[in-house]
Amino acid sequence: MDGIGLQLPLNRSVSTGVFSLITSYQEEAKQNFKNLLLTSPGERMMNPDFGVGLRTFLFEPRASAAPAIRQRITGQVRKYMPFLQINKIRFDSGKNLSEPDYLDSPVLSIHIDYSIPGLNLDTTLILQNEETN
Repeated sequence: MDGIGLQLPLNRSVSTGVFSLITSYQEEAKQNFKNLLLTSPGERMMNPDFGVGLRTFLFEPRASAAPAIRQRITGQVRKYMPFLQINKIRFDSGKNLSEPDYLDSPVLSIHIDYSIPGLNLDTTLILQNEETN
């Protein structure tokens, strides 16, 4: 099977030609979803509303940022990836989530459980603090 799309970040590949390619629809959907999450609104020419813009929430207080991130993710998925179903969004600071200082933690990782019924895919996308910077 030839590739479906380019694998990001771009890498040279001797087996598929100039660039590494994605060869499964599951990986293509995951890459597109991650792209939606990390793209900031206004970053895409001709589509200024596209993107969740997780980086814009980095220095926001966790108590107000978490609901805003949830809302932005669900709205963007509904508009740009309607075939994808969000099952659960969890925020993890690397600490026990019952600890009171969880909301003050500077470390953010987001676990998004999602499914794509058309592909029989049920998986989790995890974005660590380093990926959102």
